[in-house]
Amino acid sequence: MMDRLLAMETFVRVAEAGSFAAVAERLNLARSVVTRQIAALEAHLGVKLLTRSTRSLHLTPEGAAYLEKCRDILGLVAAAEGDLAGERQAPRGVIRMSLPMSLGLRRLMPLLADFAGLYPEVEVVLEFSDRRVNLVEEGFDLALRVSTRLDPGSVARRLGTSRMAVVAAPAYLERHGHPARPEALLEHQCLGYTLAPQSSWTFLIDGVWRSVPVRGRFQANNGDALLEAAERGLGITCQPTFITAEAVRAGRLLQLLPDFPLPELDIHALFPGHRYLPHRVRVLADYLAERIGSPPFWERA
Repeated sequence: MMDRLLAMETFVRVAEAGSFAAVAERLNLARSVVTRQIAALEAHLGVKLLTRSTRSLHLTPEGAAYLEKCRDILGLVAAAEGDLAGERQAPRGVIRMSLPMSLGLRRLMPLLADFAGLYPEVEVVLEFSDRRVNLVEEGFDLALRVSTRLDPGSVARRLGTSRMAVVAAPAYLERHGHPARPEALLEHQCLGYTLAPQSSWTFLIDGVWRSVPVRGRFQANNGDALLEAAERGLGITCQPTFITAEAVRAGRLLQLLPDFPLPELDIHALFPGHRYLPHRVRVLADYLAERIGSPPFWERA
């Protein structure tokens, strides 16, 4: 039975990663070992679970149905073991976490350092990056994402929120004037975030959400870089308040268009596709949700 559970867990990992090689590397096994486990499972069941080619890996209809059953079974087993042991013990083990550069460095590092101090048996490994990681293939236990929407099928927990703000330096506004309405932004230098899907900013205008086109000659893939450019008078930027709050309080930047709200951003913890979370990961998610909040602590200061 234990061998069967091990084969089921390997199958779930392969199905979620879409790769034998990635799972073998993650488990520190030879690729042939992973392949044999799946082949033995298919032989036992008498069905093909996966279709394989040199470049792709896909679930068969039987494999897709079996995958959901495996997730349920493995989740129940892990939950039972956690209830008997882990929940009564201090969290321990490694947590690999991906988090956005600006949010992570500006706001969450003090919280994560405190968490590490509270739980000395937990090893925290952080990757600061604005790219969208593949949690399964890259071996992350969770990733934080700041967005108005998540991809379909994401396994996530909402930890808090952050507002967006349109800001510019007083020197820029003295030279170019204050935009009275969002539509006037097209006449200004707007600092572009290259990871955004389109060159527009969304506002609530006369009770309707509308995308307003913007343009400018300075772009970057990081909010802190755009904040620096805005403070130096290069243009107007639209950024989360976890980036802009201090500069606005200090008067280095002024908030624009206060009568035209922008969509609120959700801060989510994303988890790998399996349903059971290790005790240490759930403790960290609980900790962050309690301390970030809605509105978040940087907007309450």
